[in-house]
Amino acid sequence: MGNQQKPTPENATMLQGFEWYVPDDHKHWTRLHDNLEQLKATGIDNIWIPPGCKASSPSGNGYDIYDLYDLGEFDAKGSVGTKWGTKEELVKMVKKANEVGIGIYWDAVLNHKAAADHKEKCRAQEVDPNDRTRAISDPYEINGWLGFDFKARGDKYSEQKYHWYHFSGTDYNADNNKTAIYKILGDDTKGWADSGDVDGEKGNYDYLMFADLDFDHPEVEKDVIEWGKWLSTELTLKGIRFDAVKHFSEEFLRDFITELDKTHGEGWFFVGEFWKDSLSDMHKYLERMGKKFSLFDAPLVYNFSQLSKTEGGDLTKVFDDTLVKTVPVNAVTLVMNHDTQPYQALEAQIEPFFKPLAYALILLRYEGYPCLFYGDLYGIKGEHPFPPSCGGALPSLALARKLYSYGLQKDYFDYPTCIGWVRYGTWDRRWGCAVVMSNAGPGQKWMHVGEMHAGEKWTDVLGWSQGEVEIGQDGFGNFTCYGVSLSVWVNKDAEGRDRFGKFDDNIYKS
Repeated sequence: MGNQQKPTPENATMLQGFEWYVPDDHKHWTRLHDNLEQLKATGIDNIWIPPGCKASSPSGNGYDIYDLYDLGEFDAKGSVGTKWGTKEELVKMVKKANEVGIGIYWDAVLNHKAAADHKEKCRAQEVDPNDRTRAISDPYEINGWLGFDFKARGDKYSEQKYHWYHFSGTDYNADNNKTAIYKILGDDTKGWADSGDVDGEKGNYDYLMFADLDFDHPEVEKDVIEWGKWLSTELTLKGIRFDAVKHFSEEFLRDFITELDKTHGEGWFFVGEFWKDSLSDMHKYLERMGKKFSLFDAPLVYNFSQLSKTEGGDLTKVFDDTLVKTVPVNAVTLVMNHDTQPYQALEAQIEPFFKPLAYALILLRYEGYPCLFYGDLYGIKGEHPFPPSCGGALPSLALARKLYSYGLQKDYFDYPTCIGWVRYGTWDRRWGCAVVMSNAGPGQKWMHVGEMHAGEKWTDVLGWSQGEVEIGQDGFGNFTCYGVSLSVWVNKDAEGRDRFGKFDDNIYKS
């Protein structure tokens, strides 16, 4: 009994469950609900859902957050529901997700508030947008949108109201209709977050947008921590994605996570949006957060973008200077998100031919926790629509991860425009896989998959490469792919091969 082998843990995959241009028909929670079983069947274990708190308008995506405690329950800012649907529909969707074995990650927007209920006067000072530590005006009185009464909700869930002194900055003065970055002044202790408690870009990157919450104010800290506890009782969640962590107090965020652990129990997954291509800054942030925290691998996204636009780009360097290479246990790998998708502020263009290569590089390797993008799985709506990416192969890549991408990994990163790797499988997930890709002409790799596979015939689960590869007695095979393409080779008789090619990407049919 002492030598009994432990089961191999199942690979986990996250889905970002929205894109920026999802229609504002308030049916998104319902659409997700109706597709949960299919997503689970294709290998999705956790879904990062969009911000579900009341936004500034019925069309707001939630990053223009108005009220943390309104999840689509109160008639405020033009509707009862959020862009995504009502609280009742949200609760129903989360319940179904738990039933089918999918965890839900909440998107927490804690940095600011938008769409105040009334204006309030306060002393403020304009600062240089490129150096927020440098004042460019004398202090003077402004009339800012800084009063939050939450009249529709009243005192339900929280009695806290917000006034000018709960904020450190704003961007508009109604008295002269001037838009600027205003640092709100109070006593001698009021100002931006301390240096080192937020990112140092632009001198002090505390201010991002709207009315910037001041986490040095005890009422703000208490109310937001209480909201976290409340949320964990309203919905059965598995984790939180924190928006804009460069811009608000790291000390507060550590306290927030500690209090959640005390209330809910440890085990939640926490990931932050620290969008920056400075690997050293990301490392330092993780060290300060105590390593029980993950970050999205922004440098990897920029590597993908650059390689996709460089003829004959060197694939062997794809992981250079990335989070997944240096601290893989803290890296959430991705190809695109709602900020980097086309026509968004941080757009990082990735040529269509490269998308399946990029997804294979995050899904079929040992390192990192991969996150698929809703817009790549289901397509992008809006004024500039895009079909599902990867030629419809993304569900197959996700399923290949779930079924076959296990065990030791051997890389064949030995030619700039054609690379490959092998996963050998484990004692209880024995099938393994062989991946070969090219960003130039047709590619081939003579790769070792193991003598235990001798005599087996392997085929491409994507169906892009035809024919079979017979594994020799020495465990080697000659694996190929077409030009600017990839193939994922697996034993043709492997368990689960009949599950491929069944994903329905028409999520908007009803």
